[in-house]
Amino acid sequence: MEFNHADLFEALADTIGDRIAVVCGDERLTYAELDAHANRLAHHLQSQGVRQGDHVGIHLYNGVEYIAGLLAALKIRAVPVNVNYRYVEAELLHLYTDSDIVALIYDVEFDARVAAVAPRAPGLRHLVAVGGPTAVAGAVPYREALARQPATRGFAERSGQDVYIIYTGGTTGLPKGVMWHTEDLFMAFGGGNPYGEPRATPQEVVDEAAKASPLIMMAVAPLMHGAAQMATFITWWMGAAMVYVRKFDAAEVWRTVEREKVLTINITGDAMARPLADELAAGTYDLSSLFVISSTGAILTGAVRDRLQELLPSVMILDNFGSTESGYTASGVAGSSPETGLRYQPNATARLVVLDERLRPVAPGSGQMGTVAKAGRIAFGYYKDQAKTDATFVTDEAGTRWLLTGDLATVDTDGTINVFGRGSQCINTGGEKVFPEEVEAVLKGHPAVFDAVVTGVPDERWGYRVAAVVEARQGVSVTTRELDAHCREVLSSYKVPRTYAFVAEVVRSPAGKADYRWAREQVT
Repeated sequence: MEFNHADLFEALADTIGDRIAVVCGDERLTYAELDAHANRLAHHLQSQGVRQGDHVGIHLYNGVEYIAGLLAALKIRAVPVNVNYRYVEAELLHLYTDSDIVALIYDVEFDARVAAVAPRAPGLRHLVAVGGPTAVAGAVPYREALARQPATRGFAERSGQDVYIIYTGGTTGLPKGVMWHTEDLFMAFGGGNPYGEPRATPQEVVDEAAKASPLIMMAVAPLMHGAAQMATFITWWMGAAMVYVRKFDAAEVWRTVEREKVLTINITGDAMARPLADELAAGTYDLSSLFVISSTGAILTGAVRDRLQELLPSVMILDNFGSTESGYTASGVAGSSPETGLRYQPNATARLVVLDERLRPVAPGSGQMGTVAKAGRIAFGYYKDQAKTDATFVTDEAGTRWLLTGDLATVDTDGTINVFGRGSQCINTGGEKVFPEEVEAVLKGHPAVFDAVVTGVPDERWGYRVAAVVEARQGVSVTTRELDAHCREVLSSYKVPRTYAFVAEVVRSPAGKADYRWAREQVT
């Protein structure tokens, strides 16, 4: 057994097979049942010529089929590829083609798009349809694919160097495939022990999971986002059950927490926290089991966090820092928010630093701004993008390989990292730097604002000026004059938006991340 996700899951299925592993709606499978389910799918993929190193696309909403697809690909040493279910035909064609998928597991709700795109994807030769009849030519119904295959294993030995790809981005450019070796991925996301030192051996992961109480955890984010995939594996390494909702709906989330007695939930920033708070304020739920709400992948603003905390005073609300390329690296300190300053304490096992332009650590307490970087267990590159790989993964004079996250930060004397925002999104207006996250947080603190995205647009005098796309709360109106006055109470004048675009809905990724390309189009 190696630090390989398929190896570890199979060992858990053999050891704690009667425990519940996954719940989604009315479906619930034990570890043993999910293993058998994934085995059948893996054998089917093999029967269709999917081999070690081939890429398998997963174009689904949350559900048992999604996580079985991940396991099935890993079992046969193929590479799972997450497909953004919001993509339109042109975006899907790029992803299908760029990722070189040879097989696709898709939801029949996406029939029209898949039928239009699949024939144009050069390497795609096999399709499996989930959820009922499909109009896509040649696609095999999911249940039919499983029914013909054995529930036993019989797969080749795997390695900790097997590849796992997570497609990410698309907010400022085309999506990119982040490539990991499974052992590094395992270690970067907790190492089987999110509360301490990584497990020393694969067997220790299994032994500790067997001794642990069978807790109930929930990933609210879509599985097409890496954070939800990793949350699932972290849950399993603890011997616990993972709960999903098929599509995000605040009321359904709280009903599920109440029904399943969920202990912890993982969300992604304000895009989920705000509607969850609104629903909680409007409804009545028994959430006595809930102990932790953890946000990853997107920032929680102070106003939203405070409201959620007021509604759930006995629940811990945690902010985590990391990325698809770095794994989980740091936790927010008390009082951290975009309005007051994002402050994170690095994990004890994470080699997280702030580097200057010469790839040397900045001196703690110096106030010098640099780029947050991580060494050690990191991704090894971007699929078919050597230029991006070379720019992001760099080696210093001592031979240490660093991941440059793109986040600009300083370091306090106690090692706390103060993150200002992504350098790629920083707005230079008249020589002053404005980080969108800070302005967005202030705007979302206005009672009439539901969501906001801030970007820069060209300006003849200042080079760029600050602009905001604003979605007002339903049934409420707000004026530029009101927002201007609100911002000037807490922001320096150069940070205050000069241009506003009011929209019916702010466009975000399924992970809750801002779409800055779209925002610039709106304000332009």
